[in-house]
Amino acid sequence: MNTALSVNLNKVALVRNTRHLGIPSVVRAAELCLQAGAHGITVHPRPDERHIRAGDVADLADLMRDWPGREFNIEGNPFHNLMGFVQSARPQQVTFVPDSEGQFTSDHGWSFPADAPRLQPLVRAAQDMGARVSLFMDADPTAMAAAKAVGADRIELYTEPYAQAHGSAQAGAELARFAQAALAAQAVGLGVNAGHDLNLNNLREFVQTVPGVQEVSIGHALIADALERGYAHTVAAYLACLR
Repeated sequence: MNTALSVNLNKVALVRNTRHLGIPSVVRAAELCLQAGAHGITVHPRPDERHIRAGDVADLADLMRDWPGREFNIEGNPFHNLMGFVQSARPQQVTFVPDSEGQFTSDHGWSFPADAPRLQPLVRAAQDMGARVSLFMDADPTAMAAAKAVGADRIELYTEPYAQAHGSAQAGAELARFAQAALAAQAVGLGVNAGHDLNLNNLREFVQTVPGVQEVSIGHALIADALERGYAHTVAAYLACLR
């Protein structure tokens, strides 16, 4: 099974927001990545709009209608501003992330059973709007049944611990933990996505070792590589890791 690549464009918007010139263009970046073979586009619009703005979500939703078969994934906290974007943009996938407002970056998954009562109605609401729902989760095999119980379709494994351990003596143990979490998710009927700090150095080993990863969402490293390689060559390099 090939793993799909969804390109997160938050860092393109972050650079653009340092000036008032509209460059670099988030929509143009999406077009170039899709033309290069990316399977989807991801954005994470936070309430403070420090990178992706509401207008970007609308513009990208319009663009993605011209790319049937590619997927638009919107990430965020469903208790902040996310659900409004789900209603207006109608993405194919929505990823619920337990960020606090102003959080530097996503750094942990949902906690069960504590978060279950609040999540369940919002999972159903997003699905009623036509979205597949993925929950951002730590690599904890024991939590996967609870994620399924609230109605999620997939989980997205938070991969920073693996990325930090890559190349060290702890790498094997981290990979084994992620593989166990993926198997536990699949055993209860959840699809498996992954993301956070995956890059050209660690991606191939991850998808070769962790079974059944359906999609990776990559932003920071991919956009950094694109500054040197260009979008087309960078997307091609990441796709090569996934084959």
